[in-house]
Amino acid sequence: MRPEILFPLFAPVRSLPGLGPRLGEAVAKLAGEKVVDLLWHLPTGLIDRRYAPKIVEAIPGRVATLTVSVGAHRPPRIPRLPYRVLCFDDTGTIELVFFHAHADYLMRMLPEGSVRVVSGRVEQYQDRVQMTHPDHIAAPEQESALAAIEPVYPLTAGLTPKPLLRAIRAALARAPDLPEWQDAAWRERQHWPGWHAALTAAHAPESEDDLAPETPARSRLAYDELLADQLALALVRANQRRLPGRVITGDGRLLAKAVAALPFQLTASQRTALDEILADMAQPVRMLRLLQGDVGSGKTVVAFLAMVRAVEAGGQAALMAPTEILARQHLATIEPFAKAIGLGVVLLTGRDKGRARTEAVAGLAAGTVDIAIGTHALFQEDIEFKDLALAVIDEQHRFGVHQRLTLAAKGKATDMLVMTATPIPRTLMLACYSDLDSSRLTDKPAGRQPVDTRVLPTARLDEVVDGLARATAEGARVFWVCPLVDESEALDIAAATERHAHLNMRFPGRVGLVHGRMKGPEKDRVMADFADGRLDILVATTVIEVGVDVPEATVMVVEHAERFGLAQLHQLRGRVGRGTRASSCLLLYQAPLTETARARLEILRQTDDGFRIAEEDLRLRGAGELLGTRQSGLPAFRLADLARHQDLLFAARDDARLILERDAELASPRGQALRVLLYLFERDAAVRTLRSG
Repeated sequence: MRPEILFPLFAPVRSLPGLGPRLGEAVAKLAGEKVVDLLWHLPTGLIDRRYAPKIVEAIPGRVATLTVSVGAHRPPRIPRLPYRVLCFDDTGTIELVFFHAHADYLMRMLPEGSVRVVSGRVEQYQDRVQMTHPDHIAAPEQESALAAIEPVYPLTAGLTPKPLLRAIRAALARAPDLPEWQDAAWRERQHWPGWHAALTAAHAPESEDDLAPETPARSRLAYDELLADQLALALVRANQRRLPGRVITGDGRLLAKAVAALPFQLTASQRTALDEILADMAQPVRMLRLLQGDVGSGKTVVAFLAMVRAVEAGGQAALMAPTEILARQHLATIEPFAKAIGLGVVLLTGRDKGRARTEAVAGLAAGTVDIAIGTHALFQEDIEFKDLALAVIDEQHRFGVHQRLTLAAKGKATDMLVMTATPIPRTLMLACYSDLDSSRLTDKPAGRQPVDTRVLPTARLDEVVDGLARATAEGARVFWVCPLVDESEALDIAAATERHAHLNMRFPGRVGLVHGRMKGPEKDRVMADFADGRLDILVATTVIEVGVDVPEATVMVVEHAERFGLAQLHQLRGRVGRGTRASSCLLLYQAPLTETARARLEILRQTDDGFRIAEEDLRLRGAGELLGTRQSGLPAFRLADLARHQDLLFAARDDARLILERDAELASPRGQALRVLLYLFERDAAVRTLRSG
């Protein structure tokens, strides 16, 4: 149950004064449905109204607060022209300009002959001084009500600053004094105010410096959010560890046979990762481990050997991938090794129907099938395993936490291994995956070629096409990636369909096209034609980003590379350099480049270290975009900026660990305050894991 002290903050935002249905909807769309959401909607700028010159001294472009006498009103002769009010002081005159004005309202606000205080941006129009739509108009005796410094908040369509500011002030008035959850010595060392004082200060900046994420008030609030997140993850993890697991071991003979069947030696980091995974599986608690590996580092083989151990122990294993292309790629890698040691493997995707699917489902339920590979289809209701011991999930960030738990629920005390080919910076590892242990594959398999990366303007496109003619004549195969499927009027981007038509004129019958809107069988046919050499060039959208393995492909062209994220470009580059021949990646950009885009392309030219690239991506783009917040289950932090608050994240992780070591049930006075913190940041599920919660 949410503590009663927080009830006012979790009322609907529409319950705030002045927010009717229309404004309430706009505010909810901008900040969130609840009053508390407005507390987290911090200002991004400020207007300083302390500049109060005479009219003749007012600098155009600055916000000024002027005391003026109201002269003549000049209504427009034609309705669409502006309404003007002449005002003056002892140094000169200024025109107040209003569009779509109501004359009676302006007569009431600005009676001729009265003195008024007006505040807004001063402009020079021809030889006249103007102020268009002043922000404030008041009688001199009301001047004290005019805020000298006004915070500026992000807005949305249909919402103006005044009602939003009024709503935020009403929300702040509802914020109660809450018990202190921060460690007293830590808070004193950081020179942080209390929660309520920090909130008030963050919404009342006195200068531009007060808007920085590193100010005491904003740092305090960011740390509160990070601590709530880390404590919630730690509680969920502790609860997971309390659930009974199963010991998965074997006599080692089947695993030894599988390793002997591999046509290559495992790298040092593959052996280390496999040892860590097998050690986890042998424990009587549930394994929850993340296997990180850069493009082409050999994660699938490590996962296969872990699955062999599960079968050796008498159970079954499943591998779930986010797309059908990737599931089929895993099948192509795993099936020959599995067959060599006598294991049965089936593929289950949404497309599989009829007798083959019926037999596969029956084999899993009977236990005659050892390993299932598939997409989301694996956790459909009618799929039952006789004994699912290990669930492997690839491209973890494409699945929500609930989806990985749904697959695990198909077995009893199932161990879980999640994999990602998107190297995750340490900061994001802590923020998103603190509930997982982690293994990293850092070596490239023997024989992997370095990829020569070049950055070229799109003006040199014809040269690139000429180069392709030479490369394909020598037997090379080429990926050509475009950002959109069809021509977009909004964005000047070469579409995949158009590029395919253009290249097909130069290389008739040798160019294929693959994009996300194609039907599965059609896509598979084109991919097979490219892999088998019936096509030389494959034009594609980013559907080929992950898991496509064509060792003969030695050239990757990415058009409008400036529009892709760093991690995505790194993934695309990883599609080449998989065979024995030298490979190249050409990043074509549309000039002029922004500073960020230039930095991004330069990093790719310098390094192929996925972990360094991921760190740079975080620095350049921020956390939200890095893995795609919506589909990744990444926490969308409102107050913390992971690129700027890394130190606070590490401190919050350590603090959470210490809290649970000393007070696992959060029963002490600080523990009770921390429960309030968890509810404040809507980490209710974590509180429910507490036995006394």
